[in-house]
Amino acid sequence: MGKRKGIFSFFASLYGDGFRNMTWGKPLVWLIVLKFFILFAILRVFFFKPAMRGLSDKEKSEVVGSRLTQPHPSDTTNLLTQ
Repeated sequence: MGKRKGIFSFFASLYGDGFRNMTWGKPLVWLIVLKFFILFAILRVFFFKPAMRGLSDKEKSEVVGSRLTQPHPSDTTNLLTQ
């Protein structure tokens, strides 16, 4: 177990040293953090509303089960058997 901790700390220090010695390291990290914030917080709130909001757990499980077991009208995989 001690060796595993040594490997993780080695890679963490290697990663940290790499960004510390880079000229653009910190701005790039902040740009990545901002990108993830925009993708997961803002877009999620305003554009991707939950499709099954307001349904009970039983209703949600029935909807998911029916969507998994019934083929979609645009499904073309079963054209040869019809």
